[in-house]
Amino acid sequence: MNTQETINYNRIAEAIDYIKANFKDQPNLDEVAEKVHLSPYHFQRLFSEWAGTSPKKFLQYTSIEHAKKLLKEHQATVSETAFETGLSGTSRLHDLFVNIEGMTPAEYKNGGKNLKINYSFAESPFGNIIVASTSKGVCFMAFAEDELTGFLALKDKFPNASFTQKLDLAQQNALFIFQNDWSKLSEIKLHLKGTDFQLKVWEALLKIPMGQLSTYGSIAHQIQKPNASRAVGTAIGNNPVAFLIPCHRVIQSSGTFGGYMWGNTRKTAIIGWEGAHINL
Repeated sequence: MNTQETINYNRIAEAIDYIKANFKDQPNLDEVAEKVHLSPYHFQRLFSEWAGTSPKKFLQYTSIEHAKKLLKEHQATVSETAFETGLSGTSRLHDLFVNIEGMTPAEYKNGGKNLKINYSFAESPFGNIIVASTSKGVCFMAFAEDELTGFLALKDKFPNASFTQKLDLAQQNALFIFQNDWSKLSEIKLHLKGTDFQLKVWEALLKIPMGQLSTYGSIAHQIQKPNASRAVGTAIGNNPVAFLIPCHRVIQSSGTFGGYMWGNTRKTAIIGWEGAHINL
């Protein structure tokens, strides 16, 4: 890292610390830019390059993480949460949750109470998996050593949803991929919840052809955030749908396969399996 890059890194780190410490005051772009001695325009561009999101979005993510903790861990009311998060009213909190979490504050507090999820277990070439779906599509898929572990992982994502152990069409279409039936890919529907940045990263992963690999840096460039490799790695680590969203196809620029939520051995096996089948 050269001298200018070090200066830029330190400025953005200072800005992030400032936003985290003062989010209840909801500082605007000009205020934060002044703290790091940059013009608002230059600061906006630099922050987006290094953090993978805009200062405004970062403030929103920081605010909503605090709000989620108040709602879930402290059982605060919606109005109390809005006040304690520094928002002007419940309508702003409502808009923030809908835009980022895809649900209202009350729905979040209820942990997906009105959400109906079907789930089933299946065998794959890489071990047992659990796949779950809503009426909109597959919302969760993970490798699981046993059924209880898999179900608890699903329930942790949607703690108050109602669950039915049932194999439906959305799950069947998803599972065909393990039988080399690539003709079903267009029929796989996903029901995903994530930040704009996460969704962009996951969309980029879907574009990596089977049998090919990419790097965290390449994904960052693809979504036009060239300095956000670390943020890309975090988003990949939050992938809720194993295999279908192929986070296993992303490796380090050194050629090292790197980490994998479901184990490095499994990642190596999947990459080898895909490479072999693409050449058949």
